[in-house]
Amino acid sequence: LLLEAISLRIDSIRYLMEKRPRRARVEFLLLIGHLLWYLGLVFYSLPIGLAVLFVIVHQAVFGLYLGSVFAPNHKGMPMTGAGAGARLDFLHEQVLTARNVRSHALTDFLYGGLNYQIEHHLFPRLARNKLKRAQAIIKPFCAAHSIPYHETGWLQSYREVLQHFHRVSAVWREN
Repeated sequence: LLLEAISLRIDSIRYLMEKRPRRARVEFLLLIGHLLWYLGLVFYSLPIGLAVLFVIVHQAVFGLYLGSVFAPNHKGMPMTGAGAGARLDFLHEQVLTARNVRSHALTDFLYGGLNYQIEHHLFPRLARNKLKRAQAIIKPFCAAHSIPYHETGWLQSYREVLQHFHRVSAVWREN
């Protein structure tokens, strides 16, 4: 996770070069502009040694933050696909394989809307400020159709992730 922020940027550039989406040049220029602005500001403001240290620590902490937002959404949830059993329809697959983190002004801000993971997967292009309203429709729909809808608090979501890691690592602990 310490390298996740850098990995995402590399993947973004690779995607732009390989897939050539409609506005790839603009996006590429914005990525380069951001990088130059960020590094320019840091290296202008700090001595070179501190600037390098700042960039390393900042990017590592950012990677950990990204992981702390993404992990509670899927880790420990049922898996589908190859080798995971019967294939589910789109609705069931999205709802059953994701976990929502209960909404609160702070979690909405810190998670950037990804605490509404079920809604995000059902409607990936829906603006994040609309996900809460979508939840008000999707959650009762799931209840009416007996589709398990998993929502929990942020602390419990981490407990569930850690319990899952503990279960799957039992094989290595026993050897």
